Parts: sequence; C-alpha cells; structure tokens
Amino acid sequence: MSDALARIRAILETTPLRWSQLAATVDAELLAERPAAGEWSALECLEHLLDTERLVFPVRLAALRDGRDIPAFDPGTQGTQGAASRQPAELAASFAELRAANLAALATVNEAMFANQGIHSELGPVTLGQLLHEWATHDLDHTIQAERALIQPFLRGCGPWHIYFTANRIEA
Repeated sequence: MSDALARIRAILETTPLRWSQLAATVDAELLAERPAAGEWSALECLEHLLDTERLVFPVRLAALRDGRDIPAFDPGTQGTQGAASRQPAELAASFAELRAANLAALATVNEAMFANQGIHSELGPVTLGQLLHEWATHDLDHTIQAERALIQPFLRGCGPWHIYFTANRIEA
C-alpha cells in the first residue's frame, strides 16, 4: 500500500470512531445546536457524512475504478432531510456500518489505479487518486465543522479567554 493510500485509509478508519465517541458522550441537544443561522450543527454534519457514505463515495469509487464518469452531488436536494429525528448514536452506528463496507471496497484499490480517470459533471476530468484525497479531506472538513459548532457555547462562556479562540468563533 502506498503512503498516500495508507494515510487516506487511516483518516477514513478514524472518522467513524470519532463520531461514535461524540454521539455516545455529548448530549443530543448540544449536537443538534446550530452555531448560527445558516450554519450546520454537528448532527447535520454527521447526517451529511452518512448521506455521502451511502450516495456519493461508493458510487464514485466504483465508477472511477472502472474509468466511468461521475455525476455531481447536491446535499441540499439529494441528501436526507429530516434524519435529525434519529438519535445521534443510531446515526453514528449507521455511518460506521457504511464506512466498513466502503473500506472493504477501498481495499480493492491500489496505487496504480490512482490515474484512473472519469469526467465529473461539474468539475471536468478527475482521477481516482484525487477522489480518494477528496474523501479524506471531506471527512476532516466536516469533522472540523462539527467541532466548531460544538465549541460555540463554550466559547461564549469562557469570558476573557475568548481572545485565544477567535479562529473558531462563528458570528451569529
């Protein structure tokens, strides 16, 4: 396994563990709290990860592995709406199950396949290697987004120490 593939796999393996721990230990109200109008809550970030784990990444992985084109994904119209009625632990468990299946599919990829190419309906030519890097980036990006949502009530309550955390402040 190449260093890039091993690093990507490590991130993809870690994400469900992080979400399972958050869902098991952080109260559901805090997970569902939006940090500001138009911003996603931590729970909405998890719902989006679940959507992409089901509808996006396995489809794209299979297509690019075979050199086929891939469609764009619009989370606003193609994602699940209203999954917030499910408990965080249930969402995290579903995400972990889907990720395990997708990691099994990823095990069929080798570094020589990184150059496999297809056309993304919005972005143009893309490679399998780029998709895998985007997958790891997507995981980390939405985990950071979720943690920024979770930090807001603590940031508001930390008094003068707030000056140390300005990079993570979300203005209402």
